[in-house]
Amino acid sequence: MIESKVARNCPAIMVQGTGSNVGKSLIVAGLCRLFANRGISVNPFKPQNMSNNAAVTVDGGEIGRAQALQALGSRVPPTVHMNPVLLKPETDTGAQVIVQGTRYGTMRAREYGKQKSTLLPKVIESFEKITSISDLVIIEGAGSPAEINLRAGDIANMGFAEAADLPVILCADIDRGGVIASVVGTHAVLLPEERDRIKGFFINRFRGDPSLFEEGMREIESRTAWRGLGVVPWFADAAKLPAEDALGLADGFGAGKVKIVVPVISRIANFDDLDPLRLEQDVTLELVQPGVPIPADADVVLLPGSKSTIGDLAFFRAQGWDVDLKAHHRRGGHILGVCGGYQMLGKTISDPEGIEGTPGTVEGLGFLDVSTTLTPQKSTVSVSGSHIASGAAVKGYEIHIGITSGPDCERPMMLLESHKPDGAISADGRVYGTYVHGLFTGDAFRAAYLDAFDARALVAYDRRIDEILDDLALHLDEVMDVETILDIAQRR
Repeated sequence: MIESKVARNCPAIMVQGTGSNVGKSLIVAGLCRLFANRGISVNPFKPQNMSNNAAVTVDGGEIGRAQALQALGSRVPPTVHMNPVLLKPETDTGAQVIVQGTRYGTMRAREYGKQKSTLLPKVIESFEKITSISDLVIIEGAGSPAEINLRAGDIANMGFAEAADLPVILCADIDRGGVIASVVGTHAVLLPEERDRIKGFFINRFRGDPSLFEEGMREIESRTAWRGLGVVPWFADAAKLPAEDALGLADGFGAGKVKIVVPVISRIANFDDLDPLRLEQDVTLELVQPGVPIPADADVVLLPGSKSTIGDLAFFRAQGWDVDLKAHHRRGGHILGVCGGYQMLGKTISDPEGIEGTPGTVEGLGFLDVSTTLTPQKSTVSVSGSHIASGAAVKGYEIHIGITSGPDCERPMMLLESHKPDGAISADGRVYGTYVHGLFTGDAFRAAYLDAFDARALVAYDRRIDEILDDLALHLDEVMDVETILDIAQRR
């Protein structure tokens, strides 16, 4: 047994997976809510995450959106220490590195691979802060421990589990097929001491009669000597919760009277802005995939946030969407740009320091008379205020680099705290831009926005998400060996 580097021996358990997107994030959120509902002071933790879907924390930093959902499941405010290392991909080979909530730098994959072990002290420091305020911590791994080519310097899976001396349970996704091979194969490639650290496994996303997999569970148990902790049936309402990455984005939702379409850019970020819209029955939300034209019957084209605004602007044009957007506007359609989408709608985007690549200035889409200059300073702050046109209350957060100014900013979209204006509106009143993410989570603003298109907002969004988390907790309590999971954590 490796001696723990963590000072306080708080009960804790780590959920690792046989692969990415097997449902670890949702299971951790559900377990957090389950134990919180039992009166246990529980907190989530993920040492390293890779996602462009981020959330702003109460301490003014950013973490992965999945950890913010897990904090909501725990009924606690999110802090930067729940996800001390966040990688936000900017290109196919490089990412912005966020450490304890603040921008650490931009690194290529090979460079980060060499440096990630140096971040372990920061990860341990954050974990100690979380354990110091908890009676139980549920940790989520990243990807899979079976990725043994990434074992050197690992801080995301077994490397962290060893450093913190954590017991592990393994999550496998049967909906992908080959689930027996994925669990047994993971056992086969792990080192003996890593196998010993895993105390059990469970099967996720089962469709049909779970009793039909009883023989499969026995087969896995006999081949691995790991204990089966349950078969989790498909939870349909999972699709209504914020997704961690773009793999969770479906092509469309609903069949309502107002049609909002969203071009899916290559580095789409903070796309949970869309989540409240897809729950409204008066909304048709259509995600336009690369290579597909923007539909002519759209009422609103929403340009989402981007982790690489200049790169995604080039991607947008490469799909021919700039031409489609001009045609949409000529037909009288409305356009809304959020954060990076707002920047793209302007006349120019300047990057004098080469933050996103080669220094220089590029031409924007030109729908707003504003210009943006990218700067190293990053804004990560929760905001509130009002929508000027309707007076509706607004709440959300900013998470961006860049300063935007120009004549259309004299017609701001929002008035935030201390009478700070935000965003811009075109002279014809049909093109809007804002830096505020999460606008549509506010029931009042969503209702006011949809009312302009003669559509209704009927969902109490925050309450609905809370109800789904409670339903998820009950779902897991019925099908998982929760008492054994808690016992494993307490024996740490």
